[in-house]
Amino acid sequence: MNEDKKKLIVLTGPTAVGKTDLSINLAKAMNGEIISADSAQVYKGLDIGSAKITNEEMQGVRHHLIDVYKPDFPFDVTVFKNEAKRLVDEITSRGNVPIVVGGTGFYIQALLYDIDFKNEEEDSSSREYRKELEDYLAETNDIDTLYDRLKTVDPVSAEMIHKNNHRKVIRALEFYHIHGTPISEHNAAERKKESVYDSRYYVLTMNRERLYSRIEQRVDIMRDAGLVDEVKNLRAAGYNMSMNSMQAIGYKEIFQALDRIDSEAIQDPELVKQIMDDAFFLIKMNTRHFAKRQMTWFRREKDVIWLDKDIFSDNYSLSSEETDKMILECILKDNK
Repeated sequence: MNEDKKKLIVLTGPTAVGKTDLSINLAKAMNGEIISADSAQVYKGLDIGSAKITNEEMQGVRHHLIDVYKPDFPFDVTVFKNEAKRLVDEITSRGNVPIVVGGTGFYIQALLYDIDFKNEEEDSSSREYRKELEDYLAETNDIDTLYDRLKTVDPVSAEMIHKNNHRKVIRALEFYHIHGTPISEHNAAERKKESVYDSRYYVLTMNRERLYSRIEQRVDIMRDAGLVDEVKNLRAAGYNMSMNSMQAIGYKEIFQALDRIDSEAIQDPELVKQIMDDAFFLIKMNTRHFAKRQMTWFRREKDVIWLDKDIFSDNYSLSSEETDKMILECILKDNK
């Protein structure tokens, strides 16, 4: 380990792979504190749909960037990087180990390589172009035209960004407009930088079909736990689809379903149930697609240490707890 740099552990992987339990055990073993790199769990009130860790599940381990902002706050990669840098310094000053846990790969990259977004934020032409795209989308609801434009100028980003993630589609188009080069090329160049931390970058993975099964089970649990009511409460509080928080998978699909029920004054219980069934089907599909894009991102990162849960479990002959124990021992050995 490099003594001149602050130590930083990253534990990431696709959604539903099982990062939470392992991260708690890792933090306990390394005297660590967890910095969440999750773009939904940072918001208050987004509990069920983000699979937010509970106080009980934290088991006394200190967590950061969870339940911090109201849903109308424009939390993004720049805010994350600045907050996470501050937290790394604070955690290190206490003699503890900062452990970044979450599946938002761009957030992790921005922190590791200290990507500078200042010039882009202050550029007036950038703001004007972004507003032009946002106004066009608000007036026409025509994301297909913008997405087709992205596929033309930056096919790599189009492959990694879901069409319904309006903010990221606009961000990629804005970057191309400003610099004349795709943001995917910029990201690739940033990956070649050396980390500003003495870091270890662990990515959990497992068989795709097994992961997809876990995703479907998780969404079913969210439905039973009251995700629809959670979104109803957010709508009643005045939050809407224009906010970053409401673009999170699970929230936007239920928001759209509720909007349809209200706009069409649907009262037939069977039809309402069918609309909700369709919404949860979309959540499962979009989450699977998201997990696939996450893996695409992590495969393009450098210095990644892959932890395949299937191999550690000896093709499922071990329990989940036994598998996590073996992975934990591997990480601890790697950090001696």
